[in-house]
Amino acid sequence: MDKLLIRGGRQLHGEVRISGAKNAALPEMCAALLTDETVNLLNVPRLHDVATMRRLLDNMGVRTETHGERGGLSLQAGAPIKPEAPYELVKTMRASVLALGPLLARFGEATVSLPGGCAIGSRPVDQHIRGLQAMGAEIVVEHGYMIARLPQGRTRLQGARITTDMVTVTGTENLMMAATLAEGETILENAAQEPEIADLAAMLIKMGAQIDGQGGSRIRVKGVEKLHGCTHQVVADRIEAGTFLCAVAATGGDVLLQHGRADHLDAVIDKLRDAGVSVTAMEGGIRVQSPGAGSGRLKAQSFRTTEYPGFPTDMQAQFMVLNCIAQGPSLATETIFENRFMHVNELIRLGANIQIDGKVSMVEGVEKLSGATVMATDLRASASLVIAGLVADGETQVDRIYHLDRGYDQMEIKLRGIGADIERVK
Repeated sequence: MDKLLIRGGRQLHGEVRISGAKNAALPEMCAALLTDETVNLLNVPRLHDVATMRRLLDNMGVRTETHGERGGLSLQAGAPIKPEAPYELVKTMRASVLALGPLLARFGEATVSLPGGCAIGSRPVDQHIRGLQAMGAEIVVEHGYMIARLPQGRTRLQGARITTDMVTVTGTENLMMAATLAEGETILENAAQEPEIADLAAMLIKMGAQIDGQGGSRIRVKGVEKLHGCTHQVVADRIEAGTFLCAVAATGGDVLLQHGRADHLDAVIDKLRDAGVSVTAMEGGIRVQSPGAGSGRLKAQSFRTTEYPGFPTDMQAQFMVLNCIAQGPSLATETIFENRFMHVNELIRLGANIQIDGKVSMVEGVEKLSGATVMATDLRASASLVIAGLVADGETQVDRIYHLDRGYDQMEIKLRGIGADIERVK
């Protein structure tokens, strides 16, 4: 099992390229199921989850092929397609549920395994099921599978007004994709507003879909009979960009994040600026400059995670590291997932002063962290431990980094390119 060895204390300087967003690439790969023509995706990140989604689509009969140097992937879902997503593949990646809507909309049936548990908390799929049922689908859950089909005599889903009980990103994506081929108009109320949803909508529109309102809480989709292929570039990963922002903020230095989108990170950037970090939106990227750890000039910042455009739960762990070595106390309130403080005990091993009370973590900044062996528990926790290792005195070993490989494209190589002393050990 791979590990990362990090020798902390080095500032970061130079340029780093931000990869395409995993959370955009995965639904966009599933959107290829909506047409029998070729879909070309560009800027697809090289990640374990992307490879898993590709295996899932290959298993259905989709023809996939990589091309080009920077994340080119073509997909063609021509006949015959087996509209099934088996447990063996779905269990390793919850995003597999995104195949449900496209399969049902185009083929009139789908059998998709329930995704199972998640380390950071429950993420139920009942909103997906209720939304598709509102569009006329018949869905039963048995033997661990969602079995969906159109009623006898129906060839298309029916447009509907759907109000989800909670804001759900994958639910919004699934229902939006399904609605593109439905008969009539579908209105999604309480829709998620993440940039990845707007990016998916932009791709679907290129394929011939009629969508408006994406990026807001109400999305309208007027169904069409057929979609066609397209070429689409996956939007830059705002969470990867935010992670590098926090890494430079904590360690110090001056780095340009190529292709980073500052307009997708307003809540995080506001907190970084309040802490004393310089963040500048530039043409083609984001520049971050920080005095670094131990200077006494970084000020701790309290924050509360919430749905976009609020402070993202996927940045909670990384920003907490900055608070660990900043001046003063801070509170981090986690409102999205119930088990997302699992990185705290590992940060304490590095010398952080943190206490947890339910959904709130209380951090008192210390002058320095010290290297130790720590264990990653989930994707964003992995990133936080890497940042902590970069700022800690001595050597830090991060175990179980397969979590990191699910969501970060060659993170240690990128960090080494801007001055970090970090290596992967087999």
